[in-house]
Amino acid sequence: METFDLIILGGGLAGMCAAVEAGEAGAHVLLLEKQDELGGSTVLSSGYMAFAGTNMQDMAGITDSIESLIDDMIEVGGGVNDQALIAAYGQRQLESFTWLVQHGVEFRSLEAVSGHSVPRGHIIDPHQAIQTLYRRVKQLPNVEILLNAPAKRLLKNQDGRVDRVLYEVDGTEASAHASKGIIIASGGFAKSEELLAQFAPQLKGALRIGGRGNHGDGIRMACEHGAWLMDLPYLNGTYGFHPTAAGPVKSQGLAFYKGAIMVNQLGKRFVNESISYKLLGKAAFEQPDCVTFQVWDQTVMNKSVHDDPLYDLELLKRRRLLYQADTLEDLADCIDVPLEVLEETISRYNQGIRNGEDPDFGRKSLTHNYGNPTPIEKAPFYAFESTVAMLATYAGVSVNTKAQVVNPFGEPILGLFAAGEVTGGFHGAGYMTGSSLGKCAVFGRIAVQEALKEVTLK
Repeated sequence: METFDLIILGGGLAGMCAAVEAGEAGAHVLLLEKQDELGGSTVLSSGYMAFAGTNMQDMAGITDSIESLIDDMIEVGGGVNDQALIAAYGQRQLESFTWLVQHGVEFRSLEAVSGHSVPRGHIIDPHQAIQTLYRRVKQLPNVEILLNAPAKRLLKNQDGRVDRVLYEVDGTEASAHASKGIIIASGGFAKSEELLAQFAPQLKGALRIGGRGNHGDGIRMACEHGAWLMDLPYLNGTYGFHPTAAGPVKSQGLAFYKGAIMVNQLGKRFVNESISYKLLGKAAFEQPDCVTFQVWDQTVMNKSVHDDPLYDLELLKRRRLLYQADTLEDLADCIDVPLEVLEETISRYNQGIRNGEDPDFGRKSLTHNYGNPTPIEKAPFYAFESTVAMLATYAGVSVNTKAQVVNPFGEPILGLFAAGEVTGGFHGAGYMTGSSLGKCAVFGRIAVQEALKEVTLK
């Protein structure tokens, strides 16, 4: 049985950041990836990362702060997220942004998205990020990556420290020893019908579009050794996917953060469209037959952002996924909602904007505390049928600020660390766009630093 300093389970962004961090520190590292390629759920994501105080914001004339970032994350999380984790993220996020840039990860632009009071959603190409980090790993002879190598169980030594991994490679059982720590970065359970039925039965009808390998393996292995679980009661799907997104093309559009409204098949609004799209997903799932539409006008259409994963509304049009009409009467006919109800809904919404107060749901902004809604009145009009998808599970094993996995009493489980989607406690009841990939980078590196802190490596 070969011995390594660190063993990392999973090759998404958290695992790859950990592998580079550990390799550059001189550690002898083994990374086990279940699938035949790296990336996991990371490469299915929209590519947003939530950072505050960056040079990109400075160049765009955007004033932001760590305090504002933290306040937004706590507010979006309903105040039930672990504020110590949020504080740790705030302290380390700018450093992590700089680290990613220094390692060649390209940030293309930034937008204000779900949960942001200012534009701080820094956009990457997830594939470029993973491949860039992989190229760095290949330069490090002390880091070994095995593909098609699913971890099966974790074992403790006689002192109660988790220090061995049982895994398979090429159909053969194998084991490896970790002298400094094991880092679980294996993602969530969006593709496990068993765990979804147990933890989120309310999402039975949601599209399943998570990473192929996301069956909760890391959560199961951690729980065997006493890990506590966090945020499971707040599991919700992600709103804004077209019903065809379960296929090869995962079309998504968040026109409501640019000024669209959301209506059900009765033609009525049912929610404040500026809140977290996880909470929007919950509200949409409560509508008749779970059928909903985003509705907007040309004013909103003009805000389409080319090549943006969430805001390229023109791309949805080119894919023939939008209904377009010159009148509300024709649009109502296209989406089969009562014309008089849709007209009344839009009239009431428009009047609320002019009066400075949404009388029905209190919408005051485009997203969270940013941007001003505009009336829906300039033809042509558009509608996008939207549904809820289970893309990622923002809940999992409890960790402390050192990324150590903890038991129900908050005590570290010796030798065991976790980072990324597999962890819970960070997001709480809601979700700020970009915070998921953000925490992958931040806590993936923290896990390595803490595991190696007391160690002098050759």
